Amino acid sequence: MIRPGTQPYVLTIGESMGLLRQQQPGRLVTQRALEFGFGGAESNVAIGLSRLGIDAVWCGRLGDDSVGELIERELRAEGVQPWVIRDPDAPTGLMLKERPTSGTSKVVYYRKHSAGSRLAPTDVPDALIEQAALVHVTGITPALSESASEATESTLRRARAAGVLTSIDLNYRAALWNRVDAAARLTELVALADIVFAGDDEAAILLGHRSVPELAAGLRALGPQEAVIKLGERGCFASAGEQTLERAAVPVTAVDTVGAGDAFVAGYLAERLAGSSLPLRLETAVTAGAFACLTAGDWEGLPRRQDFALLGAVDPVQR
Repeated sequence: MIRPGTQPYVLTIGESMGLLRQQQPGRLVTQRALEFGFGGAESNVAIGLSRLGIDAVWCGRLGDDSVGELIERELRAEGVQPWVIRDPDAPTGLMLKERPTSGTSKVVYYRKHSAGSRLAPTDVPDALIEQAALVHVTGITPALSESASEATESTLRRARAAGVLTSIDLNYRAALWNRVDAAARLTELVALADIVFAGDDEAAILLGHRSVPELAAGLRALGPQEAVIKLGERGCFASAGEQTLERAAVPVTAVDTVGAGDAFVAGYLAERLAGSSLPLRLETAVTAGAFACLTAGDWEGLPRRQDFALLGAVDPVQR
């Protein structure tokens, strides 16, 4: 429960799902064991922020089932405060992460009619929004259903009215909607955000194919004060105020890249709320993204600040 007068927090809203994951690469039909956990873009960001010392709240619907109980329990264990609506009429969604080869993964979702897809504007209380330092959403939630789309817009509008900073990560999912519908809806939502994150391919859905600096400028022209283009192993590009800046990625041998974008966003927002410079925001963002790639799982590899020095460690054994 969030108490008025406590330290400001980041509020994320969206979907979190149970996760079945192959332990070994190869065809799924030959596997005899799967790991079970959970994941979701918005809850990943909340965990990333919590590990970096920022209070975070995740708001969403979960089924009144064991999977929902596990997700709520794990979020609390990670220092995230869950504001959960337990839905007795819909199950918590599931996703299956296959590993066809050691270097590739494929994620299949079982979310139709899930509790998360039933998120509605009334599920997100005004007070929860108004007490936040920042509200973060993604382009996944509005693609789930009409009510979830309305909840996303309503949350952003109420945050803006309350003077709360807002951010959106486009996070386009082709399995959920087509590019034309996504472009129309995401353009509306980006206009309600102060900060927008997007891959260059995602930004092109809204703006057409352009250079990376032109994509950042085009996103800012829609309304946000800051635009950050995520380029994966090529690093990132940001435009904020009068500044534009490129940052190379931190080179690592990736184990699993799922969740790296969420880690990047958490790193950037943590520094943004700390009042850090744009170069430091991007440095923390790419470092957090690199850490996420070193571990299998959506959020398990998200770093704490004391972990940052490990990427440059010369001695692999600490004593």
